[in-house]
Amino acid sequence: MKHSILVADDEPNIRDVICFAIERAGMVPLPARNGKEAMMAFHRGGVDLAVLDIGMPEMDGLEVCRLMRKTSSLPILFLSARDEEIDRVLGLEIGGDDYVTKPFSTRELLARITAILKRTGKLGVDEDTAHLSAGRLLLDRAGRAVTFDGALIALTAIEFLILEALLARPGWVLSREQLMEKAYGPGTFVADRTIDSHIRNIRAKLTGVGSGPVICTVHGAGFKFDGGKDTA
Repeated sequence: MKHSILVADDEPNIRDVICFAIERAGMVPLPARNGKEAMMAFHRGGVDLAVLDIGMPEMDGLEVCRLMRKTSSLPILFLSARDEEIDRVLGLEIGGDDYVTKPFSTRELLARITAILKRTGKLGVDEDTAHLSAGRLLLDRAGRAVTFDGALIALTAIEFLILEALLARPGWVLSREQLMEKAYGPGTFVADRTIDSHIRNIRAKLTGVGSGPVICTVHGAGFKFDGGKDTA
């Protein structure tokens, strides 16, 4: 089954170039001229990933992301004409999975889209390791869901992959570089602060459902999962 990619950008030329590249890559582009059209496409369903321009008029990409995150963990990749760190951090903190700055190469954009889709697919999951758990915290690899004491935790695609990497090796210290590779795939450059933003979001969401501090920072080395009694 072909993946359907929502492409929301108010600039026709950029939107058309992205849609053409997506179609040539064997996926189905779903173009939207603004945030309102993006939300209409989202509510119709069948979207596997959303590419959102941050600078759209009326309803920008950040607002679209906020609305989507109320009900969905759909992977979201932001586009922006500005290369400001505060924009990247804000986009990630409200639930974005990745960020590409204009101008960009369609090859890079497709590589990032493909990397996220590969890591959010449900195929190829070993039944023996389909679930990871620590006390009341349960990660369902096949269903791409995380629960604590039965309460669903709405993680983004990248947040899910980072938590999965940590939970699969409790007590092990994973560097930022290792977490980048697990979440984004090899050869993809992501700033250290990007991983820190994702970790901060995961911690906040776990705390929000009653979990204790299960992800520890090991200064100068990285992060580790150390649930202990906080997940019991």
